[in-house]
Amino acid sequence: MLDLWTDLLGCLDLHLEHERSEAENVTAFEGVSQQLDYHRVFGGQLLGQFIRAASLACPDKTVKSLHAVFAREGRAAEPVRYQATRQHEGRSFASLTVTAQQPHAVLASSSVSLHTVEDGPENQDCQAVPALPDETHRVELDLIPWETRSGDDLNALTAGPPRFEVWMRTPPVDGELAPALAAYATDLTLIGTALRPLEGFNHSGNGTLFTSAVTSHTVWFHQPFRTDRWLLLRQHSPVLAHGRCFGRGDVLTEDGTLVASYAQEALLRFRNGTGR
Repeated sequence: MLDLWTDLLGCLDLHLEHERSEAENVTAFEGVSQQLDYHRVFGGQLLGQFIRAASLACPDKTVKSLHAVFAREGRAAEPVRYQATRQHEGRSFASLTVTAQQPHAVLASSSVSLHTVEDGPENQDCQAVPALPDETHRVELDLIPWETRSGDDLNALTAGPPRFEVWMRTPPVDGELAPALAAYATDLTLIGTALRPLEGFNHSGNGTLFTSAVTSHTVWFHQPFRTDRWLLLRQHSPVLAHGRCFGRGDVLTEDGTLVASYAQEALLRFRNGTGR
C-alpha cells in the first residue's frame, strides 16, 4: 500500500482528459482519490485537485482565490473528473468554474479566480507569530502526511477557547504544488476548533457524539510560499449555532509573512441535542 504522502502527490497529478478547443471554453481532467480507511473522498483532496485543475487550465496565471461548495459524498474507489469552464480570461485576470463529479453525482463545485503577478506597495497588519515549538510539541493529525507541531490539543475533552494553532512542514516538494497542499491542510481542523469550548467533545467524535460535514470552503492566496518550509496555521471559530459552525484562519511563514487566509462553514449536528 502506498504511504499517505505518496498517495496524496499522486492525487494532485491530474491527467488531461479533454483539451480546450477553439470552439469551447472547457478543459477536463481526471484525478485518482486517496485510499483512506473510511473509503470516502476527503474534502481537502477535492480542494487540492480544484486548484491543480485551475492552474493547469490557465498555466500563465496563479490561483488567487477558490470558493468551493460540497454537494455529495464521493467514493474513493472511483476517479474524480474535473471540468474547468472559463468564464473570463484576460491579460491579468481569469475566472473559472470547476466541477468535480463521479458517475453517481456532482461532488462539489468551485469558483476560482487567477491573476498574474504584479508589482506594487505591500503592507500587512496581523499578530506576530510565536517561536516555532520544539520537537516535544510534535503532534499527529489524521490525514496530514507531514510534520506538525502544536501547543494545543484537539483531542482534549476539557473545554478551551475556540482557537487552534499548528505548525506544519512537508517533505521537499515542487513549489508549484504549495497552494494545493496548503488548501488540503486547511480543511482538516476547523470543525475541531469550533468544538473546543464544549466540555466532553473533540474532533474524533464525528459519527458517534455528533455528525459533521463541510458545506463550503474558501481560500485566498496573498503571497508566494513553499510548504517544505515551516508554516503556521492560525485558526479561530467565532460562532457555532443552529447546527452549523464557522471558522477562519491564516497561513503565515516563520518570519511572519501572511501568505494565505481561509474560511469554512460546516454542518455540526449533535446527537440528542447535546452540546448546545
